[in-house]
Amino acid sequence: MSFKIGENIGPYRIIEQLGQGGMATVYKAYHASLDRYVALKVLHPAFHQDETFTARFQREARVVARLEHPNIVPVYDYSEYENRPYLVMKYIEGDTLKARLNQGPLTAEEIEDVINSVGSALGFAHRQGILHRDIKPSNVMIALDGIMYLADFGLARIAEAGESTMSSDSIMGTPQYISPEQAMGKKDLDAGTDIYSFGVMLYEMVVGQVPFSADTPFSIIHDHIYTPLPLPTKINPAVPETVQRVLLKALAKDRLDRYGSVEELMRAFKDAWSEAGVPMQGTTITMRPGTYRGDKTDSKSQKPVPANETIAAKPSAAKKRSPLIWIGVGLAIFLCFAVAFAAIRNNRNRVLTSPTDVATVISVTEALPTLPELQSNTPTGQSPEIVAASDLVAQNPGDPDAHLQLALAFWDSKQLRPAVEELTQASNLAGADNKEFFLKAAEEFKTRGAWIPTAGMYLRLVPIYSEEKKPEEIEDDFHEAVYKAAEQKEMPLFVFFERIDNVSLPLGYIVRGRYALYNGELADAEKQLANAEKIKPDMYEVFLLKAEIAVKAGRPEEAKNILLSLSSDLGAPEWIRFMADNYLSTMK
Repeated sequence: MSFKIGENIGPYRIIEQLGQGGMATVYKAYHASLDRYVALKVLHPAFHQDETFTARFQREARVVARLEHPNIVPVYDYSEYENRPYLVMKYIEGDTLKARLNQGPLTAEEIEDVINSVGSALGFAHRQGILHRDIKPSNVMIALDGIMYLADFGLARIAEAGESTMSSDSIMGTPQYISPEQAMGKKDLDAGTDIYSFGVMLYEMVVGQVPFSADTPFSIIHDHIYTPLPLPTKINPAVPETVQRVLLKALAKDRLDRYGSVEELMRAFKDAWSEAGVPMQGTTITMRPGTYRGDKTDSKSQKPVPANETIAAKPSAAKKRSPLIWIGVGLAIFLCFAVAFAAIRNNRNRVLTSPTDVATVISVTEALPTLPELQSNTPTGQSPEIVAASDLVAQNPGDPDAHLQLALAFWDSKQLRPAVEELTQASNLAGADNKEFFLKAAEEFKTRGAWIPTAGMYLRLVPIYSEEKKPEEIEDDFHEAVYKAAEQKEMPLFVFFERIDNVSLPLGYIVRGRYALYNGELADAEKQLANAEKIKPDMYEVFLLKAEIAVKAGRPEEAKNILLSLSSDLGAPEWIRFMADNYLSTMK
């Protein structure tokens, strides 16, 4: 249930919806007693199905509220309305750094302000034991008075182990700015993950583009993990070599090779500019709106933006000119030639699919090669099916069914990368409310045992039924797809756990638990199972996962008893009984 415009939520009157994301919806509201506007961040209903969630969220809200820093959006209050928890934050009127980049190149003093403001805020949060985990330009707000704020600590994870279990082990972040360890779903994140994302922002401001961009989120995530960082000087020869060294260190694949703290990165970056005798100028690089690879909402759009973009689009006020702009004035003319160079490069890049399309891409079978192999071994000759499907796409480029057939043909030929791209294209062409297409695509991939794309299609399909009762067979098929997909090591790269949470939080815990089990984390699997059992103890997947855990833990009799019960339960979904029978046959 959404809050309605004009409705009173406690002392706050809802004025308008500012944005909506995977975990929350943000509203502008008026607080009459204090005569000021505030921003309300309201968690989606799926998250408070967990009886322990409210207590955990309240604890996290108190921690975030302690982040009193001039460059962090302050949290004023925490409360609930009709069992829906929400945060009350300062309403910032101004612009995002993303929108500012879309308008054109930054000035030297603006780059310096980003370094000082964002770096100072991030370093302060780290000293309080809090990670941000989603550093990107759309989470940096520029108020009308020119002050920059780092936003969206409401989704931050508390750094100390065990402080929070909400959405544990899930991949958060945005593909273009995500750290390698975060992209791999590692649990033990530290300040290094924010340092990497901050380094991507610095790279973008100085070089003129993000280091990795491609047509699918999977490709970007893969590159962050495995592809060497494109040398800044190769993309933009105007980048000083000293600055390049700083960026290479900040964006090292191994977190131990990066700077030890945000403050250390800030000092190194400023020293590099000073040593080069060049003004803080990545400012000669033209950043046109059409080439920016951030969130999917254009800065000029009047549609709601993601929930972390909670400000009105108005230009930021000018700041006092930094003395650094006068350093190396003689080189400024030379730097201007980089504009044309960057513009030519930017023209070659295509706009990315939205990060929320991650769930629609590729599956892997049990024999799927490791990620580095995904780019290789593509046959030079094409099968007749691929040739025929390619001709169909050429004749009907706007037909999602044609692209789906080509995706399936590529998949059948084990050409994974093209299959990913065509499936994503097909899904986007189909439109968000196309039940028939997503159901057909899910069934096609299901028959191939391709559980991750099957899960992705059902994650597109299930929300369409939000205003009506989902057919039982759709519910069962969705549960089967995400449960079986969880065996695959690469699953979190393609299907985000948070999206499963939005449909069913206990199922989200089950999927995390099974993923942990098949990746050697037995203790974590048991913890996630316990979380699901607290919410919905009679869920069939709870018993099935409990049996699998018992097998892995060397308790065959316990597993056998559970499996016998599931196999004989005529009320259980057919796929549950089938899996139970298969396990029993291997245990005899």
